Amino acid sequence: QVQLVESGGGLVQAGGSLRLSCAASGRTFSSYGMGWFRQAPGKGREFVAAIRSSGETSYYADSVKGRFTISRDNAENTVYLHMNSLKPEDTAIYYCAATSSRALGASAWSSGGLYNYWGQGTQVTVSS
Repeated sequence: QVQLVESGGGLVQAGGSLRLSCAASGRTFSSYGMGWFRQAPGKGREFVAAIRSSGETSYYADSVKGRFTISRDNAENTVYLHMNSLKPEDTAIYYCAATSSRALGASAWSSGGLYNYWGQGTQVTVSS
């Protein structure tokens, strides 16, 4: 069982930056791949970024590539989402998720069905 708690959301102006954190419980964090998803009002859940358990490979949605960076600290049981050059369309609730899957390929990691555990989310609002 893995429990995930997100933090770091807030209100920021367009062009600004935020860093989201997701703290995981349990001693097996390093064996889980981690992902970030988001859901804007009135829209479905959208993949943002993912990182494999080793931290050596990451995947990004085209909409955030070059602006967002996912990283992890296995010693601290934490995954981060560094968000730069934020846009109003980045406004959403951001969720982190954990998976025990060893799937290959970006398409697998962008599917919410791959993930076993989800956090409660943190709100990010970008004003224009």
